[in-house]
Amino acid sequence: MQRPLTLSSDDFRALAHSLSDFTADYLERLPAIRSYPEDISGVAVEKLFCGEIPLSGMGGAAFDLLPEIFENSRPACPRFFGYVFGSGEPIAALGQFASVVLHQNATAWRSGPSANAIERTVIRWLSSAIGCDGFSGSLTVGGSSANLMGVCMAREAKAPANQTGVRGGIIYCSTEAHMSNTKAAALLGLGHDSVRLIPVDDAFRMRTDVLRETIERDLAANLKPIAVVASAGTTATGSIDPIREIAMICREHNLWLHVDGAFGALASLAIPKAFEGIDVADSVSLDPHKWLYQPTGCGCLLYRDPADARRAFSHSGDYARSLTNDPIEGFAFFEESIELSRPFRALSLWLSLRYFGLQAFQQSISDDLHLAQVLASFIDAEPKLERLAPVALSAVCFRYTASSGDLDDLNRRILDRVIRRGRVYLSNATIHGHFALRACIVNHRTVESDVHDVVTEVLAASAEVAV
Repeated sequence: MQRPLTLSSDDFRALAHSLSDFTADYLERLPAIRSYPEDISGVAVEKLFCGEIPLSGMGGAAFDLLPEIFENSRPACPRFFGYVFGSGEPIAALGQFASVVLHQNATAWRSGPSANAIERTVIRWLSSAIGCDGFSGSLTVGGSSANLMGVCMAREAKAPANQTGVRGGIIYCSTEAHMSNTKAAALLGLGHDSVRLIPVDDAFRMRTDVLRETIERDLAANLKPIAVVASAGTTATGSIDPIREIAMICREHNLWLHVDGAFGALASLAIPKAFEGIDVADSVSLDPHKWLYQPTGCGCLLYRDPADARRAFSHSGDYARSLTNDPIEGFAFFEESIELSRPFRALSLWLSLRYFGLQAFQQSISDDLHLAQVLASFIDAEPKLERLAPVALSAVCFRYTASSGDLDDLNRRILDRVIRRGRVYLSNATIHGHFALRACIVNHRTVESDVHDVVTEVLAASAEVAV
């Protein structure tokens, strides 16, 4: 008897070939595609895809709407400069396809031997690449989950709560730190009020003098400092906190140091001196789906001591417990992670690194950093534009100033028009209370002419909104 979800190898091969041709054609057209779909609307997109669930199968016709899906999506084209979002290189896409076909649970050696071995290898590669030789870790769904795990490890190391419940604790990060760190405090039961937001200097780096004063004030009030989260690339400006100075303060007060490197840590492949001190952190988050251009859903947490991870996350029922003490065959990521079932994330990254080699990624990151400086020079040379922050990594924040009116409102309208024009895609940030246009280059497809288009498009949009 043939079961209803059976697909013949011939049918699968035909569908896979068709999909391969479709996506290859798309990648070929990608450099010339608009940076945002033209005349897109929520109602129209909802109408395209909101049909009822089919009770009888459609067969190959199920794929008929793929062109519409691609047409009504924000493409990873060379002129996408929004957020901190990698560009998705094709070898990794092929790796993801293969991993889904293989369908492994990468949670432990016994449930996915090759997947387990490859992920542990990739973790070793990443640790070494950023100067943290000997660190352990795992791939995560993203930087937010990695930060959550890092803060959880800090809490359990400095103010254990897993057995008897949360008894408070204070976490320190800068006013520019990513929102996921404050969210982690809430999810762990510490609360938003437990997070001390330390002011930054003119380069948007955490002020260590204020950090020290705040820790000492909390200690004098009989509070319990737990951890400092240092940013290795803030979301808005890409600023890098003085990690080594922060590490010294953490050592003085026996605090956990977590480095949030989701944006920037991998830039240490190109500019290692900018990240001095990262090797003395207790935990580090980074995102291969940003500056290693992997498919979305590939973050990473590295940590110095696996015992800290097991203290925070190990709690296995008999149905999951390993039956061997073999150090390889008995290993389980779920004993050092918040995840139980886990996809084979490492295959895409492993294939990408093998196919291109680490030096190719170093060069691509260097190119992105250089293009950000090129864009900054274009902006500085244009009298109608004002750069609002230093360019520490690849985020460039600026605004249009050739107006006597409300510049915040004007720049909001310029941003909307730039996106609708469809030539480049920018995002926004708030810098010193001002609405800023923001271009972030984390894109292996971008070339100098693309970043030049940022300036020309902003000037063209400003002329249109001023009419």
